[in-house]
Amino acid sequence: MSASAGLIENQRIVLAAKPQGMPSESDFALVRGPVPHPGAGDVVVRCLWLSVDPYMRGLIDGVYPYVKQVLIGDTMRGGGVGRVVASNDPEFGVGDLVEGYLGWQLYSVLPGSELRQVNPALGPPSTAVGVLGMPGMTAYFGMTEIGEPKAGQTVVVSAAAGAVGSAAGQIARIRGCRVVGIAGSAEKVRHVVEDLGFDACIDYRAEPDLLAALRRHCPERINVYFDNVGGSIYDAVTSWMALDARIVICGSISEYNAQGLELGPRRLKQFEMWRARQQGFRVRDYAARYPEGIAVMAQWLTEGRLRYRETVSQGLASAPSAFIGLLQGRNVGKQLVKLAQDTSRVSRDDALGTTRRTPCKSEDVS
Repeated sequence: MSASAGLIENQRIVLAAKPQGMPSESDFALVRGPVPHPGAGDVVVRCLWLSVDPYMRGLIDGVYPYVKQVLIGDTMRGGGVGRVVASNDPEFGVGDLVEGYLGWQLYSVLPGSELRQVNPALGPPSTAVGVLGMPGMTAYFGMTEIGEPKAGQTVVVSAAAGAVGSAAGQIARIRGCRVVGIAGSAEKVRHVVEDLGFDACIDYRAEPDLLAALRRHCPERINVYFDNVGGSIYDAVTSWMALDARIVICGSISEYNAQGLELGPRRLKQFEMWRARQQGFRVRDYAARYPEGIAVMAQWLTEGRLRYRETVSQGLASAPSAFIGLLQGRNVGKQLVKLAQDTSRVSRDDALGTTRRTPCKSEDVS
């Protein structure tokens, strides 16, 4: 190990109170302390980019039986990408770019087995927790494996301006489908159509009759629905399904802060009549196939066929606000928190060579 990790001051965001409904900033607290000394096989990582994702709300409520709940006093969990600053694992050296569940903190100590090496030639470090990370893999495997879009079919994607929805819709376009997005503002609609290349997008907040809008934009009905929100949007889409429609249940952000159960199950008669099927999935089920998905997505980025956008907050203390904003739909594209400048000796240009990301426009900084 080439650094005395126990002497480094760490900063962490911990859960201070369990949210009742929509979280507030007072539900989180920033604490300081030393970085734990790494044990055998451990790696110390300085986080550069923190990923902020909707599933984190479920971690607080303990809705995932296969993931430990975040309890009061615990460091908020989440993905991040950073540089190795000390290592007791021969597979990782100081300066390596890695991705893993680093948590909401400046420094993380994890077993090397819980980290993956990031190839800097594929894109900027932030993409390792975005379009070339968990959100991108969620879109790729959810759309291709569960949605099974076929050329000429109509695909609808909710939360179309988000990190997962924006990628899922573009994948369907690459597969030759007509793609209609659903988003929550005029600017998001513009972004989805003009920047991402969707055929159409509906502003559900401004549309008085969502079902009527879907009928206008999807005259042949809907073959695939990539659902990120649930609720009334799900109701409208599943009222206009085509024969043998596939519904991909990726998320239900409209219900994450609900304090009571929604009525259900929904629209079963429609599923019966149109012989439709819906299926949920967890992207971790495809972890062994990440290299395959990342290679394909990186190639599409290089070719300019896939684009992405990032909303960036600055500094660890901004993480709670960024998280709340995500749940309220204030982000466009991937929500990130920038924790540090990348001080690697390899410059961005040297690392990327001729490979460049294809952003829709310059990053948003909030």
